[in-house]
Amino acid sequence: MEAIARLNNVPTSPRKMRLVADLVRGLRVGNALSILKFTPNHGAIKLEKLLLSAIANWQAKNPDVKLEEADLYVKTIQVDGGRMLKRLRPAPQGRAHRIRKRSNHVILVVDAFNTEVTADEVETKENAN
Repeated sequence: MEAIARLNNVPTSPRKMRLVADLVRGLRVGNALSILKFTPNHGAIKLEKLLLSAIANWQAKNPDVKLEEADLYVKTIQVDGGRMLKRLRPAPQGRAHRIRKRSNHVILVVDAFNTEVTADEVETKENAN
């Protein structure tokens, strides 16, 4: 069973956050946390907290399963553009240049490798095919 964590309006450009998100996509949670801890980018700190939140959400959904036995991994991580603050900077000869301060939204999904499939899920998959 997967768990989702969201982070909205992070004051970092989406391009810079995607560079960090690409490092941990598809990795096991332990490896992803260690990579984020030692990555010097500012977005790594935010993603580390978000990953810890996703793990806590997964534990809340699955109270009977131990975290060590679950073998969690980062299933998907998606970085989208958020709101943009628009500012003006004075330029020569009475002109102005526009400054766009970008932000982003991050959606992180954590799932377990050894997810047990119930009989109902198997029947619905067979009926769909």
